[in-house]
Amino acid sequence: MSDTPPDRLSASPKSPFHDAALLERGVGVRFNGVDRTNVEEYCVSEGWVRLAVGKTVDRHGNPMTIKYSGTVEVYFRDTAQDG
Repeated sequence: MSDTPPDRLSASPKSPFHDAALLERGVGVRFNGVDRTNVEEYCVSEGWVRLAVGKTVDRHGNPMTIKYSGTVEVYFRDTAQDG
């Protein structure tokens, strides 16, 4: 596996951007300088993330999300050396 996370990744198995192996490895997302744990999908090149809104789900059982634009930084949690 590469040490560079993908440009776009989704937590939903129905998405074409879903990769279970990468999600098991642990992908961290820093959005506008803040580590986020509720990211459902992100795109680094376009600069957006979809964040889950509480525990609310839609009629299909998927988490409700809001799309935010800003600076997206992605890293693998197993290689992060934050001191």
